Amino acid sequence: MESLELVTTSRETLIDVTDRLSRLVREHSWRDGLLFVHCPHTTAAVTVNEAADPSVVRDIAANLARFVPRHGDYRHLEGNSDAHIKTSLVGPCLPLIVEAGEIQLGTWQGVFFCEFDGPRTRNLWVKWIAG
Repeated sequence: MESLELVTTSRETLIDVTDRLSRLVREHSWRDGLLFVHCPHTTAAVTVNEAADPSVVRDIAANLARFVPRHGDYRHLEGNSDAHIKTSLVGPCLPLIVEAGEIQLGTWQGVFFCEFDGPRTRNLWVKWIAG
């Protein structure tokens, strides 16, 4: 298993990690199989979405904040219930197909780490499953 460290600088942000994951595949000469990406944090997630237009990332973050506001009818004492809920909605893990040494994504797709309770130092765990 590999671990990618990420340092976030704001409470909520989506960071494109596609290049870092692709570099990891190349460095290990992984050819065909699955790259399993897991976020081991209860207030952060990982997703695939459009990477070509940065306004999509902004729209995702802004509307998640509207759907799950920071302050609401929450009982969790740490004050970050919204981050836990957003993480559950987005999800903690992704399987990514690797074919001929390349992560298989659609034309406009990228892989994003989603921070919902930063700023923090975070990790993504990456496991190679040979096909």
